[in-house]
Amino acid sequence: MRIVIPDEYQDAIERLPCFALLDGHEVTRYREPAASFEELVERLRPADAIVAIRERVAFNRSLIARLPNLKLIALVGRNATTIDYTACTEHGILVSRGNSNSPTSPAELTVALILASRRNIVIEAERMRRGEWPYTLSHRLRDSTLGIFGLGNIGSLVAQAGAGLGMKVLVLGQETSARRAAEHGYAVAASKAALFEQSDVLSLHVRLRPDTKGIVGPEDLARMKPAALIVNTSRAELIQPEALLQALRAGRPGYAAVDVYEREPIMNGDHPFLSMPNVICTPHLGWAEWDNFDLYYTEAFEQIAAFAEGKPLRLVNPEVKPR
Repeated sequence: MRIVIPDEYQDAIERLPCFALLDGHEVTRYREPAASFEELVERLRPADAIVAIRERVAFNRSLIARLPNLKLIALVGRNATTIDYTACTEHGILVSRGNSNSPTSPAELTVALILASRRNIVIEAERMRRGEWPYTLSHRLRDSTLGIFGLGNIGSLVAQAGAGLGMKVLVLGQETSARRAAEHGYAVAASKAALFEQSDVLSLHVRLRPDTKGIVGPEDLARMKPAALIVNTSRAELIQPEALLQALRAGRPGYAAVDVYEREPIMNGDHPFLSMPNVICTPHLGWAEWDNFDLYYTEAFEQIAAFAEGKPLRLVNPEVKPR
């Protein structure tokens, strides 16, 4: 089979043990994103199977219609908002999914961003590299309030780390979040307004759904303290467009650490956050570590191997009639 793996930024898949699952197949990998839709079509057109890496390529109806050879999209992970499953089904394209959900990697990145921002690590490391004197003062974590918006699997790990650093954990979320907060002795915010007002560090861990898109608006951010930090390693669309940029310019909150963006990837430094000294940006690294890659790609490659052997798949669209 001809297999195409688009936008493999880290150029690491060949070094994973699971890559051996694709032995005997013709595999083409691209590290850089396609410069245009037409270039993307030309890259993907030969493929019998495509490995869809999270949200890096939008498999919309227009793209699906231009891929006459495609029989299988093997999704890295359990779900993606960028695949038109209905269009895939209508064109006889099977979409398989992963089976695992590993919260450890994004939780660890969240904690790393909190520490890096509160201790000004990025600014001062670069100043030292240039031979300049330090010029910032840090914000202590112990005894400060860590707000967790959504105490799910990832949020729970971040809360645990914060509590271990002596932070007071304040939670807001659905009924499950409140129950978990009670089990661990965390405080529950009286309202969303209270969460934003009281948090010194606020980390977003709400799952993106139609009802949570834009759940954080300008009025919420305006309630935050001037020295507060907001961290988003979940989804950019949880915050209303431009709201965080305008809030940072207005000084509430004073800091942000961001791993997700409305338009990805960010190319050529083209994002206003990158020129702001009070913002730390990372390029959607929440899941990008060796153990996570091997876990997720193993499941995707196993699905391709199973398809080649005519075995059952974990289908997102089980009603599909294959080409």
